[in-house]
Amino acid sequence: MTPDELRGFFLFEQLDDEKLAWLSSHVTTTEFPAGAEIVAEGDPATCFYLLLDGTVSLHRAIGGDRPEISRSEHRGAYFGATQAYLDLEERHTYQMTVLALTDVRLAQLPATEFGTVVREWFPMAMHLLEGMTWGMRNSQAILGQRERLLALGSLSAGLTHELNNPAAAAVRATAALRERVAGMRHKLAMLAEGAIDPATLPAMVRLQEAAVERVAKAPKLGPMEASDAEDELADWLDERGVTRGWDLAPVLVAGGLDVDWLSRAIDQCPTGITDPAVRWLAYTVETETLMNEIDDATTRVSTLVGAAKQYSQMDRAPFQVVDVHELLDSTLVMLGGKIGDGVRVVKDYDRGLPPLPAYAAELNQVWTNLIDNAVAAMDRAGTLTVRTFRSGPDAVVEIGDTGAGIPPAVKDRIFEPFFTTKAVGEGTGLGLDISWRIVVNKHHGDIRVESAPGDTRFQVRLPIAGT
Repeated sequence: MTPDELRGFFLFEQLDDEKLAWLSSHVTTTEFPAGAEIVAEGDPATCFYLLLDGTVSLHRAIGGDRPEISRSEHRGAYFGATQAYLDLEERHTYQMTVLALTDVRLAQLPATEFGTVVREWFPMAMHLLEGMTWGMRNSQAILGQRERLLALGSLSAGLTHELNNPAAAAVRATAALRERVAGMRHKLAMLAEGAIDPATLPAMVRLQEAAVERVAKAPKLGPMEASDAEDELADWLDERGVTRGWDLAPVLVAGGLDVDWLSRAIDQCPTGITDPAVRWLAYTVETETLMNEIDDATTRVSTLVGAAKQYSQMDRAPFQVVDVHELLDSTLVMLGGKIGDGVRVVKDYDRGLPPLPAYAAELNQVWTNLIDNAVAAMDRAGTLTVRTFRSGPDAVVEIGDTGAGIPPAVKDRIFEPFFTTKAVGEGTGLGLDISWRIVVNKHHGDIRVESAPGDTRFQVRLPIAGT
């Protein structure tokens, strides 16, 4: 191409004759037929291209598809090794696939020569471009780390709170159980001293065993039902001379021991032992109830620890085949404190989904970002829906909320780095950007959003292996 021809392109119109002469001697032209692939995304970026004639289309790989991003027939449009002038540690690759929609004619310049002359011809511009590039990268890395640390701190605080509740319950139940066991020892001491007829012991043991079975099957009563049952039982105990019957009634009712059951049980015992028998049963019920509380509390602690290990994947390989529902459940447990009581969580899982090959810990970060945003969008009051289903070759995870929705004016920008709709200081604008890169770049999936007031849904699509 002649220098005068090159001067007709907007990229080169300000160059002097010497530079145009150099370009003229190094630029070559090439042609591609309609339908040909000019460059492929991910291949080493070896050439800088300039469109001379024809129409090209640009495509990006997203979720197994390769949708068209844009097309151009503008003479002078450029693509290919557009960043060859930057001195990056990683190799330069084509960022998009470019197809010829018609027969096209292109001017091409080897990336090495293009990068060299840009650095030599425009040193000040190179300093500015490199400074902007590295500044953006460093800022994104620092803010990304801060985003992760903030999420980790929030999760740690929530986990500590969740662990504290069952741990404190276990401590309280253990202290109360110690008192009840001491009372049982006192009753045994009275028996040894002859204060209680030894002949009554077999009957009391049988009552104790029957009461333990009853506690395990005790129905859950509402406040009014429990109050009425306690009043009825307290009156029955007073009629039979049991002292402080009003104090024993709540314990017995909570264990499922009502008037009808106690009447039948006491009739099977020798006469005159109603008071000690009822108190023996009350001790039994309380002891059994407290042991159930300790069991529930320690199980809850174990569940939380298991959820934390599942969430962090700290003892597992980074890349593994996982059940996406286990990842979602562990994330919900970890975020339980942040979700709070004002948000109703609805889980609609398709258990027929097969296990997925994935970076589990990083997917958990995606669920964390999406659920945290959903809760914030609802101002911690509404319905959070976590749904899974299959759509063609993809497994889809959908996080929905009933918040105000995403304004149409910003919907197309929410995955941009540093863009946030939160107040200053409340968000870095990297949560969705990080989620996008994890899903799209690392798992070759896709992430989409549909939003209307009262119904916002983020969909994460992950390829199912072998489909």
